[in-house]
Amino acid sequence: LLFIVVPLAELYVIVQVGQAIGVGPTILVLFIDSVVGAVLLRSQGAAAWRRFRATLAAGSMPAREILEGALIIVGGALLLTPGFLTDIVGLLLLIPPTRAGAVRLLTRILTAHPAVGMATFAVRTGQGMRRRRSYDVEGSATESPERGRPADRDRPAALGAPDEGAPPGRSEDAPAPGSSDGPQPPER
Repeated sequence: LLFIVVPLAELYVIVQVGQAIGVGPTILVLFIDSVVGAVLLRSQGAAAWRRFRATLAAGSMPAREILEGALIIVGGALLLTPGFLTDIVGLLLLIPPTRAGAVRLLTRILTAHPAVGMATFAVRTGQGMRRRRSYDVEGSATESPERGRPADRDRPAALGAPDEGAPPGRSEDAPAPGSSDGPQPPER
């Protein structure tokens, strides 16, 4: 819907401005707007990058700087897109005071609703939000051969079981250290 409404609104505004000031001046204004947008994108992007690096160097998580950087990229893309409406939104995202307001608004939304992205996914796919079981993330889990999985000694050699005659850590088919040959086919 957004990809249909925005271009139609942009065309309408461009036609209205073109009728009011003429075609040449309209194109000139759009061109100047894009150049100004590119200059602002470069300067604001560089400043955001410096703040990002300074925050990392201080040992802090640069969450705000990442959000500002994303808004700068979106603002720059909107300014480079031909049209007056996208240029206004892009300009607002590149000017520091209005971008700070957008960062505050997005931070408030994301902290109030941390699962916004997951909820959107659940609604679109028809899946409900279910609690997930916690998993062992500290590496203390072990596999047990009793649970339907054969132990290595019962596994055929083709599946990676160690050969009893091979030195530890090397199977019979593995190339000798320093050789470039891959596994050789079995002799018949």
